[in-house]
Amino acid sequence: MLIVVSPAKSLDYQSKLTKRKFSQPEFLDQSEKLVKELRKLQPQDLSKLMNISDKLAQENFDRYVNWHTPFDLKNARQAIFAFKGDVYLGLKAEEFSSSDLNYAQKHLRILSGLYGILKPLDLMQAYRLEMGRQFGVNGAKNLYEFWGSKLTDSLNSELATQPKNSQVLINLASNEYFSSVQPKLLNAEIVTPQFKDWASGQYRVISFFAKKARGEMAAYIIRNRLNKPEQLKNFDVDGYRLDEVESSPNKLVFKRKQKA
Repeated sequence: MLIVVSPAKSLDYQSKLTKRKFSQPEFLDQSEKLVKELRKLQPQDLSKLMNISDKLAQENFDRYVNWHTPFDLKNARQAIFAFKGDVYLGLKAEEFSSSDLNYAQKHLRILSGLYGILKPLDLMQAYRLEMGRQFGVNGAKNLYEFWGSKLTDSLNSELATQPKNSQVLINLASNEYFSSVQPKLLNAEIVTPQFKDWASGQYRVISFFAKKARGEMAAYIIRNRLNKPEQLKNFDVDGYRLDEVESSPNKLVFKRKQKA
């Protein structure tokens, strides 16, 4: 069973690292091609491309100027500890044991506009490049075209090493990032959990809470060493409960009446 999640815009390269183990990104050569093209853009170009402030544009301009290989613990950080957005607030990777991290390294994948796919312990240098941005390289009109079938092929290779009854992909990524995967070409059952909170008289997806819940479910799978999608039905973290009526085998809907 593999889990896919989205990256985050917020990054942490300041806090002290307690884990020294690391790996290298699979598609670093492709990342270098993207960075080469990003370096041709001025801060004002990045501001327009990414719809960000002048200050953030300058910060990311500097990031790409300074981006270089090889990656090591002096110039990069493991992805699972570098991302600090809502999903990672729920994941709480800093609390993982060494065995949790080992399990995550085998079963958790982070989709990325710049790096394609990252394992939790893959080193990465700071960046900002959302998958949905209209940035093309080598004749590709956007990042979806640039990555093409590479990410799907990579996931298929990993799924092929799983036991037959565990060839399942748990989609905990946003639509923006999961659109970089080609579901019809994926050799796996796809299960997409959805999280709804009660608000204004109805259950609906509230972005912050849903993102955090995705991270919590990823952590739940990792900590409990789950390997079958039906085991996800017992997820009861932070007040969420499965709605069996609204759920289907490939879409598990979890609802929460009020925030825990």
